[in-house]
Amino acid sequence: MTVHFIGAGPGAADLVTVRGLRLIERSPLCLYAGSLVPKEIVAAAPPGARIVDTAPLTLDEIIAEIAAADAQGLDVARLHSGDISLYGAVAEQMRRLDALGIPYDLTPGVPAFAAAAAALGVELTLPELAQTVILTRTAVRASPMPKGEDLATLGRSGATLVLHLSINNLAKAVRELAPLYGADCPAAVVWRASWPDQQILRGTLATIRDQVKKAGFTRTALVLVGRVLAAPEAAESRLYAATHSHVLRRRR
Repeated sequence: MTVHFIGAGPGAADLVTVRGLRLIERSPLCLYAGSLVPKEIVAAAPPGARIVDTAPLTLDEIIAEIAAADAQGLDVARLHSGDISLYGAVAEQMRRLDALGIPYDLTPGVPAFAAAAAALGVELTLPELAQTVILTRTAVRASPMPKGEDLATLGRSGATLVLHLSINNLAKAVRELAPLYGADCPAAVVWRASWPDQQILRGTLATIRDQVKKAGFTRTALVLVGRVLAAPEAAESRLYAATHSHVLRRRR
């Protein structure tokens, strides 16, 4: 018996990995966050499988479901949205399973920020403009941010910023970032990235908050900030330059 923690991807049913899909197809118990993982993905579970939406459950109740499956020797597919390494509350589940001696493995998934970048048609790192991407969030009702990870500190880097779980804190984020990036800095919001009803807002730090209020987005939205969002004339990479040589290509 094994618990398979699976990154189910950002929303589109065909963005789950092949490995993740194969694990779902052979797991008699499938646990998934129904508000974030599409039913089309869990529909791949085998006939007769127990399908449980964990959105209304506590951590203790989720572990109880897994422990019951362990007692019967049944594999478990535990699906989380996006990639399991980001904001998935996976670590606390693994600690509980370690204490119970229940084996598990982890299968990565397509992260939401990658789906958002694809939807926007942008590369988040451009030569001579931004070579760093910071994935972060702000504190509203969830866990407080660690010391030194506030936007005022992170924003001094000038890196491309991707804010998770922060759409309801956008006004504060704009106030902290505008002095660092400039009010004219490009900003975008991708709501339900890769889902059929995906929506995109493009603007600047000066305009994006009003656009979000008008659209009525209150959850499942990513905020992206950085000059890469509107830089069609950015410098080209040296990787494919004719004058650049490396072990696989000689200088021409």
